[in-house]
This record gives sequence, structure tokens and C-alpha cells, in this order.
Amino acid sequence: MPLFLSPSTLSLAGILLLTIVAVESGGWYMLQFFRGRTATPFQIAFSRAGHAHAGVLVILSLVVVFYTKNAALTGIAGSVARQAVPLAAILMPAGFFLAAVGSGRTSPNRFIWLVYVGAASLAAGVIALGLGLLLR
Repeated sequence: MPLFLSPSTLSLAGILLLTIVAVESGGWYMLQFFRGRTATPFQIAFSRAGHAHAGVLVILSLVVVFYTKNAALTGIAGSVARQAVPLAAILMPAGFFLAAVGSGRTSPNRFIWLVYVGAASLAAGVIALGLGLLLR
């Protein structure tokens, strides 16, 4: 049986696939650390975390796109299941990268809050989708 997705779902999947280019550029940025760009160990660690979270969460978002088609969710629960994981794929990496911005930084700046909001968004999305799939 073929899987038919709505135009909005296909658009979201297309956007998510294109964000892989941004994840690649994050990899290029990280390579600069090993080519002489100066950074503290903290900045390198947060850049790695941001890059890893971006890649994993974008791929997870693509998986979520297909599972939400089969979940019995409507209204707010459906919106959370569809949108919270892709939102986390933006917020968490942005938080890691932005929290490490600044010359010689050795601890996170105020943008660290984005990581926590992204984590909450991720949890809400996977809980809503998981329950939607189990209770259908």
C-alpha cells in the first residue's frame, strides 16, 4: 500500500532535507578548529554538541513526518506531534552554538536557555507522537 502524504507534510520533509546543508556547514565550521582557528575546549565541546544534535534531530524529524501520518492525533496534540521535534532540531543546536559565542568563552552565555526549551520541545513531540501511535 503506497503512503500518500499531504502537500504540507511533503513541504516539511523537503525543508528538513535542505537543512542537511546547514548541518554540513556546521561540520565545515568545526573543521576550522583543527586548521588553526582558536577556540577554548568549552567552545569546541559545545560546537560538537550543536553539530551532533542538529544532525540527529533533523533525521529524527524526517522519521517523525512519516509516523505522524499514522498517529490518531488531531488538534493541539497533533500539532505538537508534527511540529515539536523539528522545532527542537532548530532550538537545541542553536542554543549550543550561540551559548559558546564570544572570544575565549569558557562557560555558556545566556543563550543556553535555547537548549532547555529545545529539550522540552523534543520531549513533548516524542511523547505526543508515541502516545498517539500507541492509542490509535
